[in-house]
This record gives sequence, C-alpha cells and structure tokens, in this order.
Amino acid sequence: MFTDYFRIAFRSLANRRLRTYLTMIGIFIGIAAVVSLIGLGQGLRVAITSQFGILGTDILSVQASGVTFGGPPGSGAITPLTSDLADKIERINGVDIAFARYIDTGTLEFNDIQVIGFAASIPHGDERKVIEKMLNLKTEQGRLLRDDDTKAVLLGHDFTKDDMFGRGISSNDKVLIDGIQFRVVGIIEKKGSFMFDQGVFMNERTMIDILETDEDEVDVIAVKVKDEKQIEAVQERIENLLRKERDVDVGEEDFVVQSPQAMLESLDSTLFAIQLFITIIALISLLVGGIGIMNTMYTAVLERTKEIGIMKSIGARNSAIFALFFIESGFLGMVGGGVGILLGLTFAYGLAAIGRLALGSDLIQASIGFDLIFGALLFSFVLGTIFGVLPAVRASKLNPVDSLRQAK
Repeated sequence: MFTDYFRIAFRSLANRRLRTYLTMIGIFIGIAAVVSLIGLGQGLRVAITSQFGILGTDILSVQASGVTFGGPPGSGAITPLTSDLADKIERINGVDIAFARYIDTGTLEFNDIQVIGFAASIPHGDERKVIEKMLNLKTEQGRLLRDDDTKAVLLGHDFTKDDMFGRGISSNDKVLIDGIQFRVVGIIEKKGSFMFDQGVFMNERTMIDILETDEDEVDVIAVKVKDEKQIEAVQERIENLLRKERDVDVGEEDFVVQSPQAMLESLDSTLFAIQLFITIIALISLLVGGIGIMNTMYTAVLERTKEIGIMKSIGARNSAIFALFFIESGFLGMVGGGVGILLGLTFAYGLAAIGRLALGSDLIQASIGFDLIFGALLFSFVLGTIFGVLPAVRASKLNPVDSLRQAK
C-alpha cells in the first residue's frame, strides 16, 4: 500500500515538473545557506580556538589593557607593564615562576622580499627551559636558541613555504630583521597556530640590545602556577597586587589577568553568537521555502479536485488522501534539502579555499560534520511535511460528490 502511495505521489509531482522545481528552489537555497554558513562559522571557530589549545591549563597571562591598533599585546596601553612586576608576581603564594616577555613588530627580509611580522622574546637561563617546556618548543630543522646566541633567530614553520619569499627559509639561512642580519638557527615544528607558525623568536637580550626594544616596558608577563586547581585564587592575588602597584580600585583596572581557557571561552561565545545570528537569517529563507511548499500543495488540491473525488468515490479513505499529499510535501522538502546540502558543501569548502588563497591565512576553514548534514536533511523533510499538513487535511476532507460536481 505504501509503495502505491509513493508511486502516485511521485507521478503527480512529475506531471507538474516546473512548479515542483520552482517550489524546491526556496528549500535548497535556504538549506544551502544554512549548511554553508554554519560550516564556515564552525570552521572559523575550530581554527581560532585551536590557536589557544597549545597553552597549558596552569598558565596565566598579565597584560596592560589598552587599544593595540594591530600592534603586539600591550602596545597602545596608556600605562604599560613594567619589568619589575614579574619579580613581584613571582613572590606571590602559589606562583611557580613569572617572567616578562617582549613582543615587537618589524620587517623581515629574505630573497629581496620584505614582510611585516612580530618577534617574541625568549628568556635566558632556567626560564628558557621553563618556556620551552611550557610551549612545547621543538624544531624540525636546526636547534633551539641558546643563551650565547646573539644575532640568531628561531622561525615558525610557515617561513619554510615558498609562497612567502619565493623560496622557503631553511636552517642556517641569513635574514634581515629591521635591516640587521640574523642567522636562522632552527625552524619550529608546525603547531597549527599562527602565534607559533608565523612567529620570529629571539633571545631577550638580543631584542633589547640590538633591536632596541624598551626594556622597562613589558608586553606580557607569563605566569605558571604551582597547582592548576588553585589558578583562580592565584589570579585574584595577582590582581590585588597589581591594583596596589598601579594604584587603581576594583572595577577601574588598567590591566588584564586571564588564562588561555578564559580567553578561549570568551572568544568562542562571541563566535557562537555571530554564527547564531547568520543562521537565523538563513532560516528565514527556509521559512519562505516552506510557505512555497504550502502554496504549491494548496494549488495541487484545487487542480486535483476531480481526481480526489474519483478516488474517494471508489472507496479511498480520508487517511489515504491525506497520506498522498503528505508524502508529496515531504518529498519536496527532502529532495530540496538534498540539493541544498550539496550546494552548501560546495559553497562552504569553495569559499573557504578562495578565502585562504586570497588572504593567505589558514584561519578560513569549513567544518561540516555528518550531524549537520543529517540534521539539515531531516529538518527539510520535517519542514515540507509541516507545511503540507494543512493542504493534506483539506484534501482528505473534500466531499466526493461536491468534488465531482465542482470539477470541470
């Protein structure tokens, strides 16, 4: 019996090809928009949040608050951090070690091509070993920096690509940083984070003595706590110390103390809100498509009044008539959803690839899982059936005698 229902429903839709195609346009445009926008949004969330996944759960960062205008952390701050704060923070109960980090922007030249980038400091002595372990720094070429390295740098993995300088940089190559020649002692293993893959690392004294970075103004103070379970208590102690040192009251802080996880949660909630907003916009187009299905099915009821009257006069039940129209509307939604999913996959991955080529950034990604595909297909089917219920009910309640009398 159900096989007959499907056969009759498909034949009816095939007889109205043009209207069927036009009706499904509204569905697959909406589904394509939902799949592509959610896929691109999810890909962006995964790519950005992965930038913070490298840092441990026992780390706190201290920065001066202020507008950076695209510069390194802490630049543009009205009251920057001072180098003596690291020693004071290290004496706080629960702090394992704290050290200042300098981050500066500048030009890097290789093969007669210049790019703008950032350089980050590596501390000396025992602190070097701590940060190497903290950041899990390992090289795929050459070696890590040593205390006696002066005009030497450690580069991120992306500098080995040919598209940046015409040919990739290798260990032992010479590069110019702000016009000063440095030797590349090593290339860091790829980490999937632009903070590492596109970073230039050099000894702290090199940045201060050769690049003339201001020693008294610190960009970031990295803090490692002894027990990650006590990280909130340690954070509160650091904030109390900084309020006293910088003479500010609660709520008037000109600094930020936070963990990578806190930054990640804040960023992720913002990205989710943006993704939710664009998804709502896409759902509006699906609503329009659903109304199109309802309109098509109501028209089909009017056109097939005689057919309905004949079927009911030879014994067709109301449930059978309802099932025919219900299946037709569900089929419109499901096929429209299937086409929309294919278009959405094409748009999402195609636009992500174009964006990566245009901007040269791996942050533009698409991430579409099976759950999204299944959910979109199920939603389109449900949408079709919901908007087909009223026309199906109307068709099932037609009086056979009146149907045959009204039919021309």
